[in-house]
Amino acid sequence: MSTISGAFGTERARRLRAALITAVVAAVVVYAPFYLAPFQVFQLTMVLLYAVALAGLNLLVGFGGQISLGHGAFFAAGAYTAAVMLDRYGTGHLATLPVAAAGCFLLGLGFGVPALRLRGLHLALVTLSFAVFLPPLLKRLEPVTGGSMGLTVNKPEPPAWSGLAEDQWTYFVVLAVAAVALLLARNLLESRVGRALRAVRDNESAAEVMGVRLSLHKTLAFAWSSMFAGVAGCLYTWVIGFVSPDSFGFVLSITLLAALVVGGLGSLYGPLLGGAFVMYVPSVSQDISEAAPGVVFGLLIITVMFVAPTGLAGLPVRVLSAVTRRPLRTAGPPDGTPEAAPGTEAEPRSRAGSTASAPLPAADPSVVDAEPVGAPPRTEKE
Repeated sequence: MSTISGAFGTERARRLRAALITAVVAAVVVYAPFYLAPFQVFQLTMVLLYAVALAGLNLLVGFGGQISLGHGAFFAAGAYTAAVMLDRYGTGHLATLPVAAAGCFLLGLGFGVPALRLRGLHLALVTLSFAVFLPPLLKRLEPVTGGSMGLTVNKPEPPAWSGLAEDQWTYFVVLAVAAVALLLARNLLESRVGRALRAVRDNESAAEVMGVRLSLHKTLAFAWSSMFAGVAGCLYTWVIGFVSPDSFGFVLSITLLAALVVGGLGSLYGPLLGGAFVMYVPSVSQDISEAAPGVVFGLLIITVMFVAPTGLAGLPVRVLSAVTRRPLRTAGPPDGTPEAAPGTEAEPRSRAGSTASAPLPAADPSVVDAEPVGAPPRTEKE
């Protein structure tokens, strides 16, 4: 009975702790734009939209076990969908969001079908080729995309009743979309789709034996991942107000994958940490060395990988395990018995245990046929 009550108490404490942390984080996130400078508010907004893109990439790479180096291309597709709708057709900003999401979902669905027979480096090369040839294609479609000059669009204007500045209003809009997207990603991972993706990632043969349709779930992983990237690209157009082909080179795809690995593959909090890494670390690298910021950026990635091999999301658990393991090395035996002096062997706890573990001596041929003590003498017949 005490065990059950203790378990319920522990579960209740865990829920209260999670609710308290959520409330504190929500308060900080809501009040942050009122205390920060406009440029800092812009940085937080970029962190949120990068987190949306990384949440989709996490579905594909972290939970689906597939490699993609072309996520920046889907990001660009969503950005240009929103920019073309705003510039050419004069639609509202909110109307571009579902169109970009649906278009990128279909694009990922079509791209995932031929990628079914590929895996590992072959799949990575195919996705990288998509990220490489898309910017030149956008330059060729000048009547629609504006060519190399790109497109300039208006940013979302805050309503008069809100009393917010433009950067604050954009921040709250992106925050709302990011919250819905991250909640959707979490629900997907906790559903049958998420369990199927984990099974495919761990062992495809075993997943197929259990009834998981590999082709369906692999294709859906690409589709969902592309949809999240398209939503992030649409938010990018809202925040920046300008798109050009040079903004979506293949370096963006590699940076997104590196940010996900640094944040934590297969972690629900990894996309947020990866988004912060993408936004703030290049700025820090530029401040440290204006001549070679890329070198500093690479060294910081290497340092993070050495300190936290599982990503920044797994760093607290790693530190906690190291702290809790250290006292056990210096403390005495758990049962209170004194430790042996240096250079001497500890006395066995029981004679029976010592006898059972000690090796048996070899049999002496001279005493193999010896008579037992107290036995009658043998006769000649015997």
